[in-house]
Amino acid sequence: MTERETVIDKLRLTYEGLFSVQDLYKLIDSYFEDRNYDKREIKNYETVKPEGKFIELEMEPWKKYTDYYRNIIHLRILMDNIKEVEIEKEGHKIRVNQGKVQIIFDGYIETDYEHKWESNAMFFFLRTLYNKYFYLPYTMRYTGSCKADIQALQNQIKDLLNVYRKR
Repeated sequence: MTERETVIDKLRLTYEGLFSVQDLYKLIDSYFEDRNYDKREIKNYETVKPEGKFIELEMEPWKKYTDYYRNIIHLRILMDNIKEVEIEKEGHKIRVNQGKVQIIFDGYIETDYEHKWESNAMFFFLRTLYNKYFYLPYTMRYTGSCKADIQALQNQIKDLLNVYRKR
């Protein structure tokens, strides 16, 4: 059975103000593409309400380190009261969005996701020993890499949102 170890649990980023939904999507897509993640979109839901759009996006990009380890980042983006507004910057009118954004980050390390060590009880026992004693340095390295990737993504999103805050 695949074991999933939680590295980061429900790290939240909340923002309210001006931003571009399209720029946020592009940033997230390019971030995962640049770092060789495969992306799986779980949910993409949008509804229009009188006070603005509600958008919910949930994705689970993963990165394969070895045939035994893989890194999974679960990303949930909730946007509420999204309205399109027009602002003026340096004499040009620009269309941006205004509303609330909440992004929830979860990070996981999965081991034996190809189920190679489950064929019999002896392999399962050996896998437990290897995980506990021999593979611990590798697990720590991949755990640190997962944390670093989530922190870097969070910082890039913060930078993007702060750009719109300065207007």
